Amino acid sequence: MTADVVFDFERARRIGLDEAVFCQGKTVAQIAAILADARARGVGLLLTRLDPGQVEPLPEADAIDYCALSRTGFFGPLRPARVKGKVAVVAAGTADAPVAREAQRTLRHAGVEGHVIADVGVAGLWRLMARIEEIRRFPIVIAVAGMDAALASVLGGLAGGALIAVPTSAGYGAAESGRTALNAMLASCAPGVAVCNIDNGYGAACAALRILNAFGAFGEA
Repeated sequence: MTADVVFDFERARRIGLDEAVFCQGKTVAQIAAILADARARGVGLLLTRLDPGQVEPLPEADAIDYCALSRTGFFGPLRPARVKGKVAVVAAGTADAPVAREAQRTLRHAGVEGHVIADVGVAGLWRLMARIEEIRRFPIVIAVAGMDAALASVLGGLAGGALIAVPTSAGYGAAESGRTALNAMLASCAPGVAVCNIDNGYGAACAALRILNAFGAFGEA
């Protein structure tokens, strides 16, 4: 591995979460060095914020399960799905799909099948209400929304599970690239809403994984 890349292969042993490869800002050579080390160790990696222009020149490009929507990649052995029916990823609109998909892919890499429920923003409240009973069945809900981010507050008042809110940069003008959504989620009057950074589907999934780990959910099917 190159001297300027020190990957934390022991993170899972310490905290139960693998280190992901945050590819934004990394050179192709740096990413390639990490992948070569992972292959030598026989471990799988999750790659996030990986652009198509970074994938194509990689020597290991053909070995990456790449999702352009979420800009994520799976490299090496993928864990079998051991946990199902525990986490719902609820997206307000189709513009929020990249962040929702990043959350879902992060969960899947850890062995969790996240269930995506999309396009249920409160501008058409009937869409959400048509699926609210389905959402209530999940003990952990990741709410992904941009613009006014009202979805998080509405779900906070309707669903009793752990709620992890992710503001997205969807919107324009006063949406301020997601800062309005972030502030709205932080200021929510719904109690107990945990809020992640703007567009951070990866972070929301990791929060869900920590909850699952804390309650030993990985021992269940």
